[in-house]
Amino acid sequence: MISLAGRDILHAWGKFVFTGIGLGLLIGVTLTMAGVYRGMVDDGKVLLDNSGADLWVVQKDTLGPYAESSSVPDDLWRGIRAMPGVAQAANITYLTMQVGHGDKDVRSMVVGITASGPGAPGWPPQLVAGRQITRGHYEAVADVAAGVRLGDVLKIRRNHYTVVGLTRRMVSSSGDPMVFIPLKDAQEAQFLKDNDAILMQRRRTEANPAFNRPGVPDLLDAVVASQTSNSYVNAVLVRMQPGFTSQEVAEPIRRWKRLTVYDRAQMEGILVGKLIATSAKQIGMFLVILALVSAAIVAFLIYTLTMDKIREIAVLKLIGTRNRTIAWMILQQALVLGVIGFVVGKITATFAAPLFPKYVLLVPFDTVAGFVAVLAICVLSSVVAIRMALRVDPAEAIG
Repeated sequence: MISLAGRDILHAWGKFVFTGIGLGLLIGVTLTMAGVYRGMVDDGKVLLDNSGADLWVVQKDTLGPYAESSSVPDDLWRGIRAMPGVAQAANITYLTMQVGHGDKDVRSMVVGITASGPGAPGWPPQLVAGRQITRGHYEAVADVAAGVRLGDVLKIRRNHYTVVGLTRRMVSSSGDPMVFIPLKDAQEAQFLKDNDAILMQRRRTEANPAFNRPGVPDLLDAVVASQTSNSYVNAVLVRMQPGFTSQEVAEPIRRWKRLTVYDRAQMEGILVGKLIATSAKQIGMFLVILALVSAAIVAFLIYTLTMDKIREIAVLKLIGTRNRTIAWMILQQALVLGVIGFVVGKITATFAAPLFPKYVLLVPFDTVAGFVAVLAICVLSSVVAIRMALRVDPAEAIG
């Protein structure tokens, strides 16, 4: 009956080929959607790896600095550095914004790093071209995903920065390329107000009698200066000394500094379990819908092919062919259709993945699981056609 199934496929090869291509495109979309989810998780892990931190010290009762806003004083790192088990502590700021590049804008995560030098927490661990930031102002290191080259000028708020170094796979959890600039510039960019807003704030301050006292002439200037400066960062990145556990280092910081501290596992749980949880649910719904559509396509084709050969099936029954043999013939056709569709889908996903703006990660586990799922869908989809074939009356062969 293997040759009979093969001959039947060759007889209707056009239906099999075109249906297999259509099914393959659906499978390709399914594999790509799974790759998008894997890519989002990988982006979050890469973000944590590239930070070079063991602990993240953020504002109390917040999920910062990646999932929500966090603000801590920029002189706090000195006290944290003196805590037992802390090897390095560095301020960091994160700001997702539109960065000007020529006549277009690039959605990027602007990272403010301290002047500690390469190797400190928050600094890009390696470059693919150029050098690290050496000046205190107006230099930047950008990821190649931003579409920039060495020597390009980026506009961040009102200031311009020259790209002196390039990185690769330095992205945010949303897949936005990172742009590293000096911390002072990043603080100014994050809290910078336009000239009109600054003037209006000064007028309000001058009109307030509590700040504009005749007997205290320097009070107004001090208040205005404090309003136009920024002394906060989003987090303090901590690198631990060997031999200490994250709990041993984090607990004193929580107790004495009144701050929230996350270790690597907790921060990864925030990124994966909270930040991309909604996207994961949407992708899961798409996968279910695509699986149902694929099952409907396979069931419809196998049912149609079975209907076209009702008389042939009746003849097989008339000559004594067992029901198990007839069912196996129909099941073979469904499995062949699934294999054709999976091969087309895998090729489509492999070549389409690099074209997506977000990182698409195709892992072997998803490929194997997808292949097993496709075969299972084909088996279930052939049940209707098999039931109909087994109910055929042998008398129809001579009717």
